[in-house]
Amino acid sequence: MTLAVIKSRALAGMQAPEVSVEVHLANGLPAFTMVGLAETEVKEARDRVRAAITNAGFDLPQHRITVNLAPADLPKESGRFDLPIAIGILAASGQIPSSGLEHFEFAGELSLTGDLRPIRGALAMTYAMQRSPGGHARGFILPIANADEAALVADAAIYPASTLLQVCAHFSANADGSFALARHVSQPMPLPPTVPDFADVKGQVLAKRAMEVAAAGRHSVLLVGPPGAGKTMLATRFAGLLPLMTDDEALEAAAVQSLISGFTVEGWKVRPFRAPHHTSSGAALVGGGSVPRPGEISLAHCGVLFLDELPEFDRRVLEVLREPLESGRVTIARAARHADFPARFQLIAAMNPCPCGYLGHPAGTCRCTPDQVLRYQSRISGPLLDRIDMQIEVGPVPPEILQADASGEKSAAIATRVHAAFERQLARQGKSNQQLTPREIDRFCKPDAAGQDVLRTSLHKMQWSARAYHRVLRLARTVADLDGQKQVGGKHVSEAVQLRRALQQP
Repeated sequence: MTLAVIKSRALAGMQAPEVSVEVHLANGLPAFTMVGLAETEVKEARDRVRAAITNAGFDLPQHRITVNLAPADLPKESGRFDLPIAIGILAASGQIPSSGLEHFEFAGELSLTGDLRPIRGALAMTYAMQRSPGGHARGFILPIANADEAALVADAAIYPASTLLQVCAHFSANADGSFALARHVSQPMPLPPTVPDFADVKGQVLAKRAMEVAAAGRHSVLLVGPPGAGKTMLATRFAGLLPLMTDDEALEAAAVQSLISGFTVEGWKVRPFRAPHHTSSGAALVGGGSVPRPGEISLAHCGVLFLDELPEFDRRVLEVLREPLESGRVTIARAARHADFPARFQLIAAMNPCPCGYLGHPAGTCRCTPDQVLRYQSRISGPLLDRIDMQIEVGPVPPEILQADASGEKSAAIATRVHAAFERQLARQGKSNQQLTPREIDRFCKPDAAGQDVLRTSLHKMQWSARAYHRVLRLARTVADLDGQKQVGGKHVSEAVQLRRALQQP
């Protein structure tokens, strides 16, 4: 046989389209040609594959070797095609049987000794294989270091290997199959890491209530207060209030993280918590690169994105958050390609009210001029503030409370109420309140007469935009869910209005 076709997969954002690795041997002077829009690291596979085949005890065919990575218009990058190329060469030259190859997909980077090195995106590739027509019937042969990650996809047939020789032995096994690769069995999941408890936060009853509402309805929050008031403590404990991830959420979040080799099995079903530094660029937040990769907002998918010292971020960087906050997705467009990434994150932001941080402090120590305060607060644009559901003032903790023992409510008790409220949302509309469309808001969030009066007064007084109006109604619906009420009442609307207080002006 002089032709072999091996199945593999490329990565294009969150997608992992199927790639056919076609290997043809022809007469003529020995040569190794690779076509199919391959990036530099793929073209370098020629040298890695040549050395790996030789060191595994096989012969490199002295023919004209042509490798085509189809489809030709799909860009291919990274070293994941090393293994399918090597298997294709050995099958085309008759050194291993070609029967059975069609029942498997292959991915793995080869070292010069023939060892298989881990690849990024193994979970995304397995996820795509199981959902492609006919893909669920195939096995996936990949490096042993990626086995636990890939086995998280339910019913996927994973066959890990340590070397090229083991993969070849799988197809050259003797009659009793003693040298065949064993199907990988997923290991029991470790216990999730413990999250700091809300009971550690002294005082801040109103801020804790706001975080409970945010967790129940998946609302975004801006915490405004002086240094040391507890904003970071509240944010780092927030993930402990969120319901457990579903299998689909866990797979999506893990698949995104696997694209940058950032996923570990220990992080399975643990909601991501990302806290990028304020010097981060726009590309770091939304993703980018000549080969688009996910940014912090996608790595926080189904989890929390914490932006501390919000005004210290470059204003142009913050503006890139506008569309993802609304749509829950981000599209990275380049001249040669584009990639879509999920970005359904929960934004928790924190900032000081002024440059020195002590505007409105009881001690009266702020010396910032009104102009300085306005310039500082204007680093956050109105359109971005309009998209943040809740804006909460976090005041300083009184000395008598700070010196007392921590006796606040534990995260587990708050999480129980959050879970019950979220279950009500799922039973009523099948998604969180934050995801409600305007039409659904009119249907599910319409307040009673008292609530209408409060809402009407607030609209005239605060001059809200249509977006702010809808966000207040979503908040009111969440407050009612926490209260166990089917109808949004006046007290629910009043609390929602208080949870969206504007920044304090000088």
